[in-house]
Formats: sequence, C-alpha cells, structure tokens
Amino acid sequence: MTKKVNLKPEFVSAFTALMGLLAFGTVIYHYLEDWSWTSSLYFVVVTLTTVGYGDLHPTTDLSRLVTILFILIGVGIAVTSISVIGGRYLARHEERIAKRAAERANKQ
Repeated sequence: MTKKVNLKPEFVSAFTALMGLLAFGTVIYHYLEDWSWTSSLYFVVVTLTTVGYGDLHPTTDLSRLVTILFILIGVGIAVTSISVIGGRYLARHEERIAKRAAERANKQ
C-alpha cells in the first residue's frame, strides 16, 4: 500500500522559493567572490538567517551592493518560507495527534 503525500500549493511554493533563493545566492557569490560552492552556500545561509559570523564577507563594491539587495529581499522570503514550511509541519503533527486521540476514543 502506497501512502499518498498531500502537498499543499503554499508548501510547494515556499519550499521552491527557499531552495531557489539558496541556489541563486550560491551561484551569485560563487562567481562574484570566486568562493567555492560550499563557501558560497555557507555565506548565503549565514546571511539569510541573520547569523552573520563575519568569517566571509563581500570584498568588492559590486558584491556589497548585491549583498544589500540580497539581504533586503532574501531575509523576507526566507523567513516567510520557513514559517510556511514549519506551519505545515506543525499542522501535520497536530493532525496525527488528533487522529490517534480519535482512534483511542473509538476503541473505548
């Protein structure tokens, strides 16, 4: 028996937006700063989560300008996407709990 996964459009959109943002930023910094793919992804994640360790930073004026725009646009997209994904996870968890409670109530 195959279990059907019900993915809501907002979840798919949020996940796609988040992955697209990570991919876009990684490619941009890989070429603008000549960083490795891993370093570029690391910088993007640290930037979007507003952690900002400071071990990597933009070194050219163009990179700094791109980073300003990336932060202003990207943080909002990332926070919204993570919120939607987390909300969907919590909703599914609550559905499972309610289903178990209903099954227990029916057995008694």
